[in-house]
Amino acid sequence: MEKTYEIKNLGCAHCGGKIEDAVNRLEEVERAVLNFPMRKIRISGELSDELLEKINEIAGKIESGVEIVPSGAKGHEHHKHEHSHGHDDCHCHGHEHDHDEHCHCREHERSHDEHCHCHGQESHSHEHSRGESPKMPLVMLIAGVILFAGALIVQHTVHLFPVYLGLYIAAYLLMGYNVLLATVKNVSKGNIFDENFLMTIATVGAFTLGEYAEAVGVVLFFRIGELFEDLAVSRSRKAITDIASLRVDEADVLRNGEFVRMDAGKIAIGDIIRVKAGERIAADGVVESGESRIDTSTVNGEPVPVRIQPGDSVMSGCINLAETVTLRATAAAADSMISKIAQAVEDATAEKPQIDRFITRFSRVYTPIVIAAAVLTAVIGSLITHDPAKWLYSALTFLVISCPCALVLSVPLAYFSGIGAASRLGILFKGGNSIEALAKVKAVIFDKTGTLTNGSFSVTDIAICGDMGEEELLRVCGSCESLSSHPVAKSITEYCSSRNIAISEPERSGEAAGRGVYAVLGGREILCGSEKMMAEKNIPMPKLPQAETGSVVFVAVDGMIQGRIVVSDSVKATSGEAVAKLKAMGIHTAMLTGDKPENAEAVGKMLGLDCVRGGLMPDEKLTELNNIRREKGSVMFVGDGINDAPVLAGADVGGAMQTGADLALEAADAVFMSSEPEAVVFARKIADKTLRISYENIIFALAVKAAVLVLGLLGHPNMWLAVFADSGTAMLLILNSVRALNTKGMKAIRR
Repeated sequence: MEKTYEIKNLGCAHCGGKIEDAVNRLEEVERAVLNFPMRKIRISGELSDELLEKINEIAGKIESGVEIVPSGAKGHEHHKHEHSHGHDDCHCHGHEHDHDEHCHCREHERSHDEHCHCHGQESHSHEHSRGESPKMPLVMLIAGVILFAGALIVQHTVHLFPVYLGLYIAAYLLMGYNVLLATVKNVSKGNIFDENFLMTIATVGAFTLGEYAEAVGVVLFFRIGELFEDLAVSRSRKAITDIASLRVDEADVLRNGEFVRMDAGKIAIGDIIRVKAGERIAADGVVESGESRIDTSTVNGEPVPVRIQPGDSVMSGCINLAETVTLRATAAAADSMISKIAQAVEDATAEKPQIDRFITRFSRVYTPIVIAAAVLTAVIGSLITHDPAKWLYSALTFLVISCPCALVLSVPLAYFSGIGAASRLGILFKGGNSIEALAKVKAVIFDKTGTLTNGSFSVTDIAICGDMGEEELLRVCGSCESLSSHPVAKSITEYCSSRNIAISEPERSGEAAGRGVYAVLGGREILCGSEKMMAEKNIPMPKLPQAETGSVVFVAVDGMIQGRIVVSDSVKATSGEAVAKLKAMGIHTAMLTGDKPENAEAVGKMLGLDCVRGGLMPDEKLTELNNIRREKGSVMFVGDGINDAPVLAGADVGGAMQTGADLALEAADAVFMSSEPEAVVFARKIADKTLRISYENIIFALAVKAAVLVLGLLGHPNMWLAVFADSGTAMLLILNSVRALNTKGMKAIRR
C-alpha cells in the first residue's frame, strides 16, 4: 500500500529529513519520501493505524508538536486547533494549544474568521500559547526589535548597566521564547542536537560571557530567517497549489432535460456540461453546441485565446471567454487533464535529485563534526592559551553555524521552484531528478510527425501540366478520393471543402492499395495516385517541378496526366526557432523518424538540424539514439507516438507532447502541454537555472561557514559573522532559490 500523509507543525527542513530517515528505518515501511515544501510525506509498506501511531511518536521526539495525519484529515481535535489559509498578507501561521475547561477556542476561532481574510487552502503551522492572537508572534518580534534597539542606545550612550541588561533580557525573551520552549520540550524527550537546543546554548553562553548584543542578535536573525523561510516556501508552494486551484468545484450538468448545478466530482463520461462566459471548464470534453474563445494559458502556457466550435476538443481548467457552450464530457472530472496535471506536479515535488540526496547525507555528518570542533576548540584552546573565555566564545560561534537547515532547505526549494515555474509554462516535470538530468543533456533528438510537424496532412503544392485549371483538377481528384479513408485522400477532400469546390460521387471507383485510386467520373477514366501507379498503367510522365517533400498524387484523365497535388505534413510554427535556440546553447540537434528518408531530409534541411535519420523502426530509433549518446553524451528524446515509447524510456530524458499517445506520456520524464518544440527550450532554460542556483547555494553556504570556522580556529571568533553564516546565509540562499520561479524572460520570448 502507498499513502500520502500531511505533516502538521513541521517548521524545520533538517528535522523533516530526520523524520524521513527514521520512518524509512521502520520494518513495516518500504519507502518514505518527504515533500517538505508541501509538508507531506508519502509512505509505502504495511500501513496501519498502529504504524501511524509509531510514526507520530518518532516525529514528536524529533520536533515537538509535529503530527502526521492522512491527507485531508484535520488531526486530533482534542490535541490541537488549527487555521488553514494561503493569503500572503496574513500573519497567522497555524496554531496549536492544549484544551481544557477554560479554553476559549470557539471565541478564538470566531475572532480568526472575522479578522483574517485568508482564502487559500494551505496550512502553516507554528505553536502558540493559549489565548495568543494569530498576529502575536510578529508583534512580539517587533517589540523585541524595539527593546533591542533601546538596549544598544543605552549601552553606547548613558552606559547604565542595569537598564541595558534588562532591555537585552526582555528583548531576548520576547524574540526567543519559542526557541527556549522548543528546547525544553526536546530536551525532555532526549532530542538535544537540534537547531533550537544549539541556538539556546550559544545565546545563553554569549550572555554568560557578557556578549549581550551578540546573543540577542543571534535570536533576532534566527527569527528573521524563519520569516524569510516561511515566505519563500509559501511562494514556491503557491506556484504548485495554483494548479490545483484550477479544478472546478461545481458545474451545470444536464439532468432530465434541465441543467442542474452540481458537484463537479460527479461528472461522468458522456455527461453534457454547460459552460457560461467567464467560467472554467470542469472536465475534458468535446464541444456539442455553441462557438466561443477559451483561455488555455493556465494549462499549456499559450497566451493567445483559442477559438472553439462544435466538434473541437477542450481541456479542463481552461476559461470560456465569450459565449455559452455545451460540452460532452470525454473524461470524469477526477480523470480530466487539470486533475492529472495537479497530481503530476505535486508528485514531482517529492522526487529528489541526486544533489538533494547528497545534501541530505552531508547534513547527517556536518552538525556532529562542527559540534565536535566546538568542544575541541574550547578545551584545547583554553589549555594552550589559558584564556577560556576567548575559546569558549569561539566554540559558541561554532554552535551558531552548526545547523545545516539553510542548506537542507535551499537546494530542494530551488527544484521545487523550478517545477512550479515549469508548470506555469505548461511543462510538467516528473521529478527534480528529471530537471537535473535535462540540465546535463548534450543532445536533443526529435521525432518528426506530431513533434516538429503538426501531424496532420494538408495540400501544400499544386502543379498543372494539361488542359485543366487548378480548380477543375482539384474537383476531379477530390471526387475520386471522396470514397477513400486514407489520410492523403481526406486532406485533399478537406482542402476542396475549404475552397468551396463542389465534389461529386463517381459512377465507379476502386483503390489500389499503397498506390492510389481509380474511378469513372462523368464518363471519363480517372487515376489519382503515385508515380508507380502511373508507370503500371503505362501513362507517360510529363516534366513537372519536383516536390520538396510530402506525398505526391498525380491526376490522369483518359490516359493523360493533367497535373499533380502534393500533400505534406506542415512544420510547427516554433520548430525552426526552437532548433536554432538549442544549437545556440551548444546542444546537438537531431531527428529520428519512421517517415520516408527524403521527407525527413527535407524537414531537417528546412529546420537546420545537425543530424537526420529517416525510415526507422522503433528498435532502430533506439540504436541510433545510443550511437548519438556515445558520440555526444547525455541525450533527450522528444516524441508523441506509441512507437516512441521504447526510445523515450531509453533516453536519459524523455519528453512527450501532451497530444501524444498515453504510452508515450507514461514513458516520458517531462510532458509538454503546449505541444510546441519551443517548450523544450524553455524546459532546458529552467533546468539550467535550477541546477545553477542549487550549486550556487551549496558553494556559497559551505564557503561562508568554512571561513567563519577557520577564523574561529585561528583565534579570531566573531558572533556577528557566525550569525551571518547561519541566519544571514539562510536568507540569501532561500531568496536565491525562489529566483527559479521567475519565467518573465521566457514568457516574453513566447509572445
